[in-house]
Amino acid sequence: MSPPDILLVFTTLPEAARAHALAEALVDKRLAACVNILAPCASVYRWQGAVERAQETPLVIKTTLARYPALEAFVREAHPYELPELIAVPVTRGLAGYLDWVAASTIPLPTPPRQKRPD
Repeated sequence: MSPPDILLVFTTLPEAARAHALAEALVDKRLAACVNILAPCASVYRWQGAVERAQETPLVIKTTLARYPALEAFVREAHPYELPELIAVPVTRGLAGYLDWVAASTIPLPTPPRQKRPD
């Protein structure tokens, strides 16, 4: 049996509080099994023709290839940047039990059946 299709997804946010909120939402929605919130870093980048500098909080998100489209849509909606960094890198090797845990932790929960309203 081949290992599950696991991705490491990287993004940055302008404040630690936003990073924590996004991380918790991703795990809560089962879009990620785990999110590492790293120490703030200095970023230097070109944006709209000018060199910019910013303090940012990086995130490392563990998810599956199957959940990536929903994760991307959620991050794009929730992220404060017009064009957020969102880079996914495939995991080619890892501890089998850990990779299985990531896969199991990102399986969407079944939607409960809708109940009819009593007349």
